[in-house]
Amino acid sequence: MHRYLVYVLAILLLPVCLWLATIWPVWYWGVGGTLAVVVLGTWDLLQKRSTLRRNYPVMAHFRYGLESIGPEIRQYFVQSDLEDVPFSRQQRALIYQRSKNEMDVVPFGTLRSTYAVDYEWINHSLAPTEIAHSDFRVLIGPNCAKPYSASVFNISAMSFGSLSANAIRALNEGARRGSFYHDTGEGSISPYHREMGGDLVWEIGSGYFGCRDDAGGFSEEKFVANANTDQVKMIEIKLSQGAKPGHGGVLPAAKVSAEISVTRGVPMGVDCVSPSKHSAFSTPVELLQFVARLRELSGGKPVGFKLAIGHPWEWFGIAKAMHETQLLPDFIVVDGAEGGTGAAPAEFIDHVGVPMHEALLLVHNTLVGLDLRDRIKVGAAGKVTSAFEIARTIALGADWCNAGRGFMFALGCIQSLSCHSDKCPTGIATQDPHRWRHLDAADKATRVHSYHDNTVRALRDLLCAAGLNHPSELGPEHILRRVSPVEIRSLASLYRYLAPGELLRQVPDHAVFHDYWSDARSDSFQPPARIQALRTSKSR
Repeated sequence: MHRYLVYVLAILLLPVCLWLATIWPVWYWGVGGTLAVVVLGTWDLLQKRSTLRRNYPVMAHFRYGLESIGPEIRQYFVQSDLEDVPFSRQQRALIYQRSKNEMDVVPFGTLRSTYAVDYEWINHSLAPTEIAHSDFRVLIGPNCAKPYSASVFNISAMSFGSLSANAIRALNEGARRGSFYHDTGEGSISPYHREMGGDLVWEIGSGYFGCRDDAGGFSEEKFVANANTDQVKMIEIKLSQGAKPGHGGVLPAAKVSAEISVTRGVPMGVDCVSPSKHSAFSTPVELLQFVARLRELSGGKPVGFKLAIGHPWEWFGIAKAMHETQLLPDFIVVDGAEGGTGAAPAEFIDHVGVPMHEALLLVHNTLVGLDLRDRIKVGAAGKVTSAFEIARTIALGADWCNAGRGFMFALGCIQSLSCHSDKCPTGIATQDPHRWRHLDAADKATRVHSYHDNTVRALRDLLCAAGLNHPSELGPEHILRRVSPVEIRSLASLYRYLAPGELLRQVPDHAVFHDYWSDARSDSFQPPARIQALRTSKSR
């Protein structure tokens, strides 16, 4: 009977409250409360959808309530300062401090165990340097008519629609003040991107939003109209993103507001479909021809693509097409599987795609092996929040880093994990005007700028301590990792790095290249014949 205790007590108390109410009218509040519990318990017993509610009338709702605040309880009271899934309290605190220009020094000693496996550090020099500025730049597309000098730290792709109007305003104004770029995400260029005038990298996904014809294909006319505005500095073709590679998306018709309709170039009242693959090209060579076409249509602006690495033969096919045609992208952005998004299927966000470190190494090594690395710049994104993470990523092989969630924290994100619900408590990842209008775009723009500025200053200090003068001098030999309680190795010795032009001479002694390089094709993304044969082995 204990399962029905609350329900039975409410039934017994109801007539008592009614009797007391005839004497003291204030007891009508008790009548209302107990009646509500009786009605709820009766409904629990009569409904058939939830066995738990039928077995535990009324009491089951206490469980649901506690379960609903479980993430908050864990985040505020259970998780340690260093538990970094999705982001640790220490990571978030550092971003909050730097965005508010508060003191970010640490007292007493590190919270990390320096003898734990996977502990990393950068080696310092006995001859440290002095760098007068922290505005480190990377020249992208030097042979283009309109090359772009990018910061080493920029805002990763996050679309209007995923983020609110005021969040876009704040990010873009922060980027303008700090002279770094703001990637539009595949949702195209909204009025809120244009309003502040910050540098934009226009991301074009498979839905071709902003350059889309009535059939959902690529429109040259609409592309030219957007690409030739001064605010757009580079064009980025999105092949896949780390959080849900190989997965398209649908924005339901009910959510296609007038603003999103105009921004994306899609009709209202119709589902906005982002396919899982592009229609403008279907082979590696066609991709590079599309890159060259967009460069010409944009008046000579740098054009590249973003991808999360999956099947290695597909990336190798693109690389072979570069070598054979000499049609080169000006840049490649490598997105790691640890990347974030507003909403993704659990299987995709947990188990699809190559993590950023390995993906970056594969792209960097391939370009070096083909003697193309000095002609193509490489950016990387995947949980980059601090100066050390920027330094480590550049040491692995990148030229610059992008961050999405780091800049969301600068806006005031509290990691409530409600991005998909349209109920973001901070007004960042929501389209509810009653929520996002309370986000002060001017104040948050200052925080975005300060976070970037203080982070690249910290990067400068790391470089000085290491005896270097520019992030481009960072290499895998500078970053050390403990691989066991008694063994330390540099990234240079942990990973196999190809020599310039090595792929032009032979297939290197490297597992991925050994297994897939020879079979990769520049005219197709299809798997090699031996892989296709394996797929049919069960049906024989």
